[in-house]
Amino acid sequence: QVQLVESGGGFVQPGDSLRLSCAVSGFSLDYYYIGWFRQAPGKEREGVSCISSRDGRTHYADPVMGRFTISRDNAKNTVSLQMDSLLSGDTAVYYCAANQMGCSIVDYEYDYWGQGTQVTVSS
Repeated sequence: QVQLVESGGGFVQPGDSLRLSCAVSGFSLDYYYIGWFRQAPGKEREGVSCISSRDGRTHYADPVMGRFTISRDNAKNTVSLQMDSLLSGDTAVYYCAANQMGCSIVDYEYDYWGQGTQVTVSS
């Protein structure tokens, strides 16, 4: 059974950092691409970042470029999203998702999703 579980969300102040984790089970990261998405209240879900299954190539959405870093540990079946210099606009529920097609920040290209973790950035 394919399962993705996000963790690491929380309440932080602008400028702080958080590290989100996506623990996967039921499949190997060697064969799946992982994306991170977020959805703020009243807004559509948007892609944040993705990482390729084997060569580790990454892609970032413009709003998070230079502040967020995605990484993976295939041995531990975990993908992380390091978020630095957080802004209030980063407040959202963050989701990880998996597909076998490719590294993409387009949500409909993903087949499996986690339940999400809340990130709130506020002073």
